Amino acid sequence: MGSPTPKPQEDPDKPFLTGPPFYLEAFEQSYRYIIDEYEVQPKDIAIFMPCAVRKPYSTSPSHQLIRMIISQVFDESLYHIVIFGTCGIVPAELETMYPFAHYKYMLGKCDDDTVKADFLKIETDRVAGYLEKTRHLYTYRIAYCIGLFREALIRGSEKSGVKIDLLLPTRDLINQVIEDEECRFQEGSLSMDRYLGEFCDALVRFRNARPDLRKDT
Repeated sequence: MGSPTPKPQEDPDKPFLTGPPFYLEAFEQSYRYIIDEYEVQPKDIAIFMPCAVRKPYSTSPSHQLIRMIISQVFDESLYHIVIFGTCGIVPAELETMYPFAHYKYMLGKCDDDTVKADFLKIETDRVAGYLEKTRHLYTYRIAYCIGLFREALIRGSEKSGVKIDLLLPTRDLINQVIEDEECRFQEGSLSMDRYLGEFCDALVRFRNARPDLRKDT
């Protein structure tokens, strides 16, 4: 069976979508395409990263920092980046497809508890669905996330029964940031030096503890 035909690539004539994207039919349809049709290629590691305001996600300054660290620790052939959050959950190579490059929304600016609860429920289900689909495609799963995104990932892992092998930042560091830092958002930003430093060190330890993940093997 050959790979399915991808959905249309980014179209500059398509308008940006506004409002919470997790409610929109376009995102549910794209999620169903990924779950039901898209052939995810097996990799040693899946690395889960939150979506970003700038599109495509890989052009985001925070994503570029995170990706640079990942590439310094792991050989590119070993890992697959997966984006999740208000977009649902999407393999990074599909980031320019509609509607993933056609919306603007920040959950961090939302003060509506009902919307936040809806996001958590919807995203938990979508994360669980992707973890179940890829249960046998990855050997290890690493995630770098905070806030409601982190909670949705944890709940999705529990619902699917597929564990996350390394979840960063650690809870201890998040608590330190909440106590020590004056941040725009309570838990700060994933691009903070404290988070990135721990991320890099933890990836190195994770790799070094597993001979199959070392570049020189």
